[in-house]
Amino acid sequence: MQLVNAERISPAATGGPAILPQGEGKASYASSLPTQSLARIWKPSRSATTSGRARSDQWRLRIERQSGPELEPLMGWTSGTDTAHQVELTFPSLDAAIRHAERLGIAYEVHLPPGEAEARRREQAAERQRHAHAARLRRFSDQTLDRLGLGQHRDAYRDALASATDSTREGAAPMEVAHDTSLPLDVRRSILMNMAFNEYLQDHATSEGMPEHHRQSRLAEVETALRALEGAQHRQRAA
Repeated sequence: MQLVNAERISPAATGGPAILPQGEGKASYASSLPTQSLARIWKPSRSATTSGRARSDQWRLRIERQSGPELEPLMGWTSGTDTAHQVELTFPSLDAAIRHAERLGIAYEVHLPPGEAEARRREQAAERQRHAHAARLRRFSDQTLDRLGLGQHRDAYRDALASATDSTREGAAPMEVAHDTSLPLDVRRSILMNMAFNEYLQDHATSEGMPEHHRQSRLAEVETALRALEGAQHRQRAA
């Protein structure tokens, strides 16, 4: 789903739902709508006069007016040439509404209910933290492998860190992990590199004077296990 970063979510001027402004999409089929059209996507609030929940999870899409209404001079009727805003579409989910706007190739903005806006803000913040941690771990992995003379395995470790789901071994010694042939090679690489990264962070905290982190460093032990793992793999390939 194409949503903007959490910091761009802001309350509407009326104190209503939060708004997520969007860029223009790319039409997947010919549309008669003007290219400058803007779709507004929102979820209607449940009426205070009923406890029913029917259609409360549906999302609406409406094209905003491009020109104002005109007053017909003879009869005084209100008229206009912009009729697209008269059509209101209903979708079962926010994703479906956004995909429709993108198929039309028009810009759109999503009006989130206050509760959902806060939940999405937390979700996006957590996602940014995960991406930042993964990027930092990749950089640490590259630097560690270069320092250990294992730079040729950079890509292999990046793939291992990205794909391995089991990246911890609570209480296991680094050398035990390196020699545990019941684990796939990618998993062992991921576990050991995560161990090394955690030891590095602990050492950094200790050097910053955080008393709760005073402990004996195992970074050298983990690095020895990394060398042993790759050495064993090299001997297997050479045999």
